[in-house]
Amino acid sequence: MARPNLGRRTLDSYTVKHIGKTIRPGDCVLMRPSSSSTPSYVARVEQIEADGRGGNVRVQVRWYYRPEESIGGRRQFHGSKEVFLSDHFDTQRADTIEGKCKVHSFKSYTKLATVANDDFFCRFEYNSSTGSFNPDRVAVYCKCEMPYNPDDLMIQCDGCSDWFHPTCMDMSPEEAERLDHFYCLICSPEDEKKSNNSRVSTRGIDVKVIPRRNESIQQANTEAAGKLSRRPTYVLIRFASIWTNGSSISTLPNSNHSQMPTRLGLM
Repeated sequence: MARPNLGRRTLDSYTVKHIGKTIRPGDCVLMRPSSSSTPSYVARVEQIEADGRGGNVRVQVRWYYRPEESIGGRRQFHGSKEVFLSDHFDTQRADTIEGKCKVHSFKSYTKLATVANDDFFCRFEYNSSTGSFNPDRVAVYCKCEMPYNPDDLMIQCDGCSDWFHPTCMDMSPEEAERLDHFYCLICSPEDEKKSNNSRVSTRGIDVKVIPRRNESIQQANTEAAGKLSRRPTYVLIRFASIWTNGSSISTLPNSNHSQMPTRLGLM
C-alpha cells in the first residue's frame, strides 16, 4: 500500500541543534555562505516548514544585502555593520543556519554602547532588480556633504550646530577629542579661521565632540526625512551607471547587476 502524502507543515519554532539556538519567524540569522572566503549571509526568517514527520526542515528567508552586494557598491557613508533589507526571498535548509544575529533600526543602533559581532543595522530597503532604495534620500553633513556613517567621529559647530568630520576640518581625531569649543570655517571670524578652535588637554562640560553612533545625528536624519527643505540631502537615485548627490555627480564602477547575488550550495 502506498504511503499517504503527509505534505509539509508550518512550524512556530525550530531548534537548530548544532548551534543550540531556537529560531522563530521574525528572527534574524546568519546563513552559511557558498564560499569560506565570503562572510556569512544575513537573513530574516519569514517561515519555517517541515515534512509530515517533522524532518527536512527548511526556512523561508528574506535576504539582507551588504553594501558591496548592491549596484552602487560600498560607499563612504556606509557603516561596517550596515545591511539593506532586500526584496530577495529564498528557501534554505535549516541546518545552514550558523547563528542568530540582531539587525537594529538605525536609531536603535546609534544608542548601542558597544557593538557585538552579531549586531547589524538597516536604514534602507533595497530593490535588487532596479538598484533603488527606500527611502531614496538621507540628510547630509559636513562640508563633504555625506550622509552620517555611525562608525565615524563627528564634531558639532557651536555656531551653526552642523556636524563635521575632523579630517574634513584638517584635524586628527585625537585633536578633536581635545576640543573645548569648535567653530566651522563659516562661523569663525575671517581673521581667526585658522586659530579659534581652542584645544585643551581635557574636554570641558560644554564640549561638542560627539562619539560614534550618536542619537542627535539620528534625530536630525529623522527631521530631514520629513522636512527635506531644512537641510541638504543625499539623493539615492540610480540612472545608467551614475549616482548624484545634488550638484556633484560621480560615475560608479562598471557593474552587471541584472541578476540577484548568487547564494549557491545552500539548498
